Amino acid sequence: MTNIKDLAKMAGVSVTTVSRVLNHHPYVTEEKKNAVLEAIKVSNYHKNINAVHLSKGKTLLIGVVLPFSDHPYFALLLKGIAKQALENNYKLVLFQTDYMESREMEALQMLKQKQIDSLIICSRTIDWPIIEEHLLFGPIVLCEQTVGKMVSTTFVNHYKTFFEALEYLYHKGHEKIGYCIARNSGTNSQDREFAYRDFVKKYQLRYRPDYIINECLHFEDGEKAIEHIKALDQPPSALLVTSDQVAAGIVTCCQKQNISIPDKLAIIGFDNQPIAKIMNITTIEIPLVDMGKNLFLQALNGDLSNKEMSVKLIERGTV
Repeated sequence: MTNIKDLAKMAGVSVTTVSRVLNHHPYVTEEKKNAVLEAIKVSNYHKNINAVHLSKGKTLLIGVVLPFSDHPYFALLLKGIAKQALENNYKLVLFQTDYMESREMEALQMLKQKQIDSLIICSRTIDWPIIEEHLLFGPIVLCEQTVGKMVSTTFVNHYKTFFEALEYLYHKGHEKIGYCIARNSGTNSQDREFAYRDFVKKYQLRYRPDYIINECLHFEDGEKAIEHIKALDQPPSALLVTSDQVAAGIVTCCQKQNISIPDKLAIIGFDNQPIAKIMNITTIEIPLVDMGKNLFLQALNGDLSNKEMSVKLIERGTV
């Protein structure tokens, strides 16, 4: 493969002159410039991009860790990240992990090896101490609320949001309230659990662990949620559903089984996805695209910052 020294020899000029031509430096005579360009043409020379990046200390690549790329929640986060990447002339390296720790480690390893400039983790299963070890190798940005950790974050206060949604249902006359969640691990899930416990304690309600329905992520899981609560001796009269997709599945299943919404079962979804608007589902609007944009800017700038995003209750017909 032809290198810069070969070009200099072919053109009869110095390596410095070749470098100036390749980098569009203005102070090169027309004669020498033409000689270098002819050598490039004859040899079919191409820049070694890795060497260029190494000299600049940048790859112009940012890694994005997310469990699924086809789920609307993560798709909207990724949309915001990708839009900002395009505007800043960066490319993304996508790590779809399915919550496998080994795949999250691959992303951290690429950061360590300087194959990417920084890393955005949209949702994780890996423990904090492992992330902390890798902060030495480049910026890592998390999409979760952290306390006392030296890492940039863009987040929604899930404790506050969940507690206020529970109170909203309570003031609408509901005391038997359950919730559907994608997974019972993770910091956001733990914050929701704390909010639920504090809520039932504040209003002196019975804590019902069987009102918490786990592994609800997709539309199809709505039917599973309905079958779960139908099997209970005292089913909840309201559900908080942490995905509009699952909420839509619940509404569809209730319609098929003649379960009246909101008379027999009230529902609040999350994210305000288009399906919630189409199906008239009350939901919590989370600005996922804007969150994605901010995640990228934090990864790009490398400055330590924490950004809490505002949410809004969208009242429709399911409460």
